[in-house]
Amino acid sequence: MVRDALIFDAVRTPRGRVRREGGTLSDVPSYELLAGLLTELSRRGLPAELVDDVIVGVSTPVGEQGADLARVAISAADWPDSVSGGVVSRMCCSGLDAIASGAAQVLSGGGELVVAGGAESMSRTPMFADNPAFALDENLADATGFVTIGVAADFMAARFGISRAELDDWAVRSHALSLTASVPASVVAVERDGETLLGRDEGARPGLSAAALAELPALCESDPTWERALSRFAFEGLESAPAGRHTVATAPQLADAASAVLLGTAAGGHAAGLKPRGRIVSWAHAAVRSPGLWAGEHAARKALARAELGVGDIAVAELNESFAVTPVLLGRQLGIAPDLVNAYGGALALGHPLGASGGILLATAIERLGAVGGGYGLLVIPAALGLATAVVVEAFG
Repeated sequence: MVRDALIFDAVRTPRGRVRREGGTLSDVPSYELLAGLLTELSRRGLPAELVDDVIVGVSTPVGEQGADLARVAISAADWPDSVSGGVVSRMCCSGLDAIASGAAQVLSGGGELVVAGGAESMSRTPMFADNPAFALDENLADATGFVTIGVAADFMAARFGISRAELDDWAVRSHALSLTASVPASVVAVERDGETLLGRDEGARPGLSAAALAELPALCESDPTWERALSRFAFEGLESAPAGRHTVATAPQLADAASAVLLGTAAGGHAAGLKPRGRIVSWAHAAVRSPGLWAGEHAARKALARAELGVGDIAVAELNESFAVTPVLLGRQLGIAPDLVNAYGGALALGHPLGASGGILLATAIERLGAVGGGYGLLVIPAALGLATAVVVEAFG
């Protein structure tokens, strides 16, 4: 029997900007953000007792995000005790990895209905709060090639000849598109005690110009890990740190958010009275020598090949703005027309909530595809240590 990993729904919270003085969602733990989405899926008609598993991507699974965040969210949403849940962690790729894992369960016969997504409160559990060995142990850092992520982004821009002006222009574009986009239907307001804490994404700034961004100081020009990057990539011909290409404007904003995608079989959807909106077509993981950040191209090409599709078949691309260099380079490498990429803006304006980002990209892609009558979408997220994940989706017209 042929099985498809069908997409029945995709919801997400707004992205709340992280601020030093406390962001809009800084008092809301990640399990509560996720529980609100599970509750919304029930409100939309999902019989929770039919869900076989909940898989959550978390980049920093420590503290209140530690152990099994999925199971905690299930309890907080008052879902039945019979619903299982677990966590996957592949740093920035965690959310896409959770979706791929959920699709694999469905395709293999391991579940008829699976919720997959991610959650991250960067206000409450900052990046590297788990004290990863590769960032703390100098010997291990040398072996893994770990450098500050901004250094890796600058190095990538220098290696592929992408100027600071191109990066600044992309940031201006991201903010402008974010400001003109309407609130996506997938966004579920974060509420507490009957009060709406946040109803739309934060972060986009009006009136941003390339001239203004050109005045900003470089983010990582004097970073001490440049020495490791140059040593690791001596064969690339760079003898000294190139002038800093990225600034705070071309780096992703920190954000708090959660996402949830309901996947399943036709039989599972029929039992729940749900109509499919699309399907997961394929996915792929890839890696390059760290601290390289260009594995996205490899992951994308592998996922497209597995889907038996070409770049010309893609109607929508959601390329995570991990730094401005990511969508600029990946679009160039794959030959994707810029107007197909991140048409509602991206993480430079609205934030990259790590584990939650994969589900956000999927929800956005399905909505964008629905607006043009369906078709195929490509989602790509790179991560530290040279990793990347890509997913191909199809939305039904």
